[in-house]
Amino acid sequence: MSLESDVLVIGAGPAGSASAALLRRAGFTVTVLERERFPRFVIGESLLPRCMDVLHEAGLLDAAAARGYLVKRGARFVRGPDVCDFDFADTHTPGWGWTWQVPRADFDSALAEAAQRIGVAVHFEREVLAVRLGDGAQELDVRDAGGALATYRARWIIDASGYGRVLPRLLALDCPSGQPHRRALFCHLSGDRRPPGPDEGRIWICVHPAHGVWLWVIPFSNGLTSVGAVGPEEFWRDHWDESDLEATLRRVIAGEPNVHARLADTQLAAPLRVLRGYSAAVRQLHGPGYCLVGNATEFLDPIFSSGVTLALESASLAARALIRQLRGERPDWQAEYVAPLSRGIDVFRTFVGAWYDGTLETIIFSKEIRPDLRRQICAVLAGYVWDQTNPFVARHAHRVPQLARILARDPALTA
Repeated sequence: MSLESDVLVIGAGPAGSASAALLRRAGFTVTVLERERFPRFVIGESLLPRCMDVLHEAGLLDAAAARGYLVKRGARFVRGPDVCDFDFADTHTPGWGWTWQVPRADFDSALAEAAQRIGVAVHFEREVLAVRLGDGAQELDVRDAGGALATYRARWIIDASGYGRVLPRLLALDCPSGQPHRRALFCHLSGDRRPPGPDEGRIWICVHPAHGVWLWVIPFSNGLTSVGAVGPEEFWRDHWDESDLEATLRRVIAGEPNVHARLADTQLAAPLRVLRGYSAAVRQLHGPGYCLVGNATEFLDPIFSSGVTLALESASLAARALIRQLRGERPDWQAEYVAPLSRGIDVFRTFVGAWYDGTLETIIFSKEIRPDLRRQICAVLAGYVWDQTNPFVARHAHRVPQLARILARDPALTA
């Protein structure tokens, strides 16, 4: 069987649904090939305000709003007795003052269904086995759940396969990420003792006493809470019990008093899951007949919840360039896609590195930061990492360590 489309999209996650919706709204035929049957579990459950802009651009915002997700108005960082709240309504960059905490199984299904309603063909349980790139015609060999084989043809392929990283594997595009190997252990729990009122929806990011270890707490409107612990491999070697992962997670939770007080009486609501060595990178983001978006490009780390933001942003940038190309124009993929996406990734990379080496802790938990500096940091945490008016975006590699040095030497200098 041969199915013809203007564009084939591999993966029906947020990047796949957003890019497909943008292309369909521009008048092109789009087929999405998804390996799993939805709904399915996936990590990346805490959105950033920048996501709302792209969801609106793709026409997917109303579909998400109808699901009644818990409103997230900011982030709370906790380290022992130290607490720092960032409010998304008080940032340097104008934009959304809130976003959502989303169970991804439901969220991804809602976006895919919205894309289907505007004419995107979404084929579930389709595994991509091989790719052939040609001059104007690209082919994917695909196997369905019953084992039947088919060849899908299109003018262009977008790989939005996330952790599946289909084209990076098939085209040998993978390369070392440069990030140290870390491991994440996570699950959903019930019985969370949440703060009342508007603080209920905040994500908690809690610093564990062990170096380089932290925990997330993400509440959902369905009463469940996502909880995860992230740390270097050497930490897990001393704490891991493969035969009892729940006990492993409970021991890590018990080591951080704030998380323990909130989650002491919780019950496991879903099986525990593990991600090992999750960071990834590629040699190139596009080539003749294809481009990569979302986690198929580069994934840094779950800290700061940048994954869905970068996935949606990459979908938007790629769709804009591809619409021009399909209309017979000649977009500059390096300037219009690779360069802007890479700038945002680089900002998050600086913040990820500063988190793990302790630099960002010095900034976040300081009581002396001027309000304007605090708003600039908050704008990055809200996902506005393309705003060049923000010094922590325009000069991130210099500005973050500089501020930490000033605070460590003389906090009053920032007052």
